[in-house]
Amino acid sequence: MADLAALSISFEAHEHPAVFTVDESRDLKAHIPGEHTKNLFLKDAGGDFWLVTVPAEIRVDLKALPQAIGCKRVSFGKAEDMERLIGISPGSVTPLAMINAEPGSITVVIDRGLAEAGRVNVHPLRNTATIGLSGADTLRLLEHWGHDALVAPIPTKDEE
Repeated sequence: MADLAALSISFEAHEHPAVFTVDESRDLKAHIPGEHTKNLFLKDAGGDFWLVTVPAEIRVDLKALPQAIGCKRVSFGKAEDMERLIGISPGSVTPLAMINAEPGSITVVIDRGLAEAGRVNVHPLRNTATIGLSGADTLRLLEHWGHDALVAPIPTKDEE
C-alpha cells in the first residue's frame, strides 16, 4: 500500500471472504468492476520460473505458451518454490507478490489485454481482498520493484 501511495497510483480495494479458485470468485466478480485475473506460477524445462497473469475466464494453452513468451516447455511450479520466491501460498498468487521477489528470479508475463485495461483486479498478497488498478499502473509497480514484465498475447484453448 505504501508503494501505491508513493507512486500516486489510484486503486479501489474490496474486502471479501477467502477465494482460492476462479470458480469461487464468480460471485465477487459480479460486484467488482473491471478485468478479473488468474495467475499461473510455472517452471520451464530449463529451470526458470514464470508468473503469468491472464484474464480469469480463459483457458491457457500450456503447450503453445512457451513459444508465445520465449521459454521452454512449462509445468506448474511447486508450492514450496512459490513460497520461497514470492512469499505467497497457492490461492493468493498475484503479480503484486513480485514485491517479495528478487529482480531476475522470476519472469512476469502479463496478458496484453490486461496490460491495456483500465482496471485490473488482483489480490493484494492475500486472497481475502481484491485491489483494482489500471494495467499500466500494474506494470509501473512491477518496474518499481525491479521487474520488467513481458506483455504478450497469451494463447488459449478453445472450450470443449
